[in-house]
Amino acid sequence: AEDGSGAAAMLAVPENLDATMRLLFAACQGDVAGVEELLRDGVDVDSIDLDGRTAMHIAACEGQGEVVRLLLSWKANMNARDRWGSTPAADAKHYGHFEVYNLLRARGAKTPKQKKTPMTVSNPKEVPEYELNPLELEFRRGEEVTKGHYVARWYGSKVFVKILDKDSFSDANSINEFKHELTLLEKARHPNLVQFVGAVTQNVPMMIVSEYHQKGDLASYLETKGRLQPYKAIRFSLDIARGLNYLHECKPEPIIHGNLSTKSIVRDDEGKLKVAGFGSRSLIKVSEDNPQMDQTTSKFNSVYTAPEMYRNGTFDRSVDVFAFGLILYEMIEGTHAFHPKPPEEAAKMICLEGMRPPFKNKPKYYPDDLRELIQECWDPTPSVRPTFEEIIVRLNKISTSFTKQTRWRDTFKLPWKQASER
Repeated sequence: AEDGSGAAAMLAVPENLDATMRLLFAACQGDVAGVEELLRDGVDVDSIDLDGRTAMHIAACEGQGEVVRLLLSWKANMNARDRWGSTPAADAKHYGHFEVYNLLRARGAKTPKQKKTPMTVSNPKEVPEYELNPLELEFRRGEEVTKGHYVARWYGSKVFVKILDKDSFSDANSINEFKHELTLLEKARHPNLVQFVGAVTQNVPMMIVSEYHQKGDLASYLETKGRLQPYKAIRFSLDIARGLNYLHECKPEPIIHGNLSTKSIVRDDEGKLKVAGFGSRSLIKVSEDNPQMDQTTSKFNSVYTAPEMYRNGTFDRSVDVFAFGLILYEMIEGTHAFHPKPPEEAAKMICLEGMRPPFKNKPKYYPDDLRELIQECWDPTPSVRPTFEEIIVRLNKISTSFTKQTRWRDTFKLPWKQASER
């Protein structure tokens, strides 16, 4: 091998790889001498790559029997699992390297039974980039938020986990909803949207993992704080509008939330709002411009439900604008629409009787054009409602105008009045 032959050149390990990757590269190439040299230099025989794969995994996958024998002599872990739950023996069997498979089995290696899911792929190379190892998720008792939704820890950070139980595997609607939500979460990336972390689709149970926000949702915040000052309501409204504008402008098709409420908006550590739950309802496409909500999985008893959705489930992007108008009203008024009536009754008043909640707050809490914007958002005719692109422009103008007015008023306030309002 010292004569500079082509074989030696082929097995040369690139110098810029770190020790673990050099070991895995040598194992893949069947370079027994290279693997042994790295092990003698102190590289851990069970060191792993980002997918949790060891040199034993790689050698078994490639059918490199001599490397497998060498690794066994160095007491490598035969039953190490990668992030998809696969062992070296399982990989050898899958790729038809039965000599390696029989060698490992003779030494006591395990081939765990794979619990198939409706999204299981036949080739490990087809596993999605977002796939997470379920063993990396730590669940604790008492951390179920709602049925099927949990808070877990992933590498020390809290995450929000939605679990699809095994009983749902036979339900086509549940599987389609899961896939639909996963597709939307993977696609949508914006500072005002809850971020997708990853998913478990190759193991049971299947899960969707997203970022967790300890400060809770807007509903609980408003319940504690009540009516918001106009500047804060406008700032929050801009956060919501920016997130929804991104969803509505997604290509090739817009993403319609369809379930927007104060409970589907969360606060991050900096107090910024993020839209969540935008893949949680199933849509049936009845035409290019007129999708329809799957009524087998939806309940239209929310005060945020647009009249057209309440009546027949057919809608467009403007249903999110309708809900936004009621959320903005709630932030300024500090109460639900038609409080204390129950949501079901309030929804009927809004959607069937055409009523809208009264503006009870003092005019000073409604900067110029804000009340008019709310009224346009909840207009019964969908085509009258503004787009979120238009809403953002108007809110920015309202914010600028309100800031100027506030500064002007503060200039003429008596000192003790200024101090009392701080």
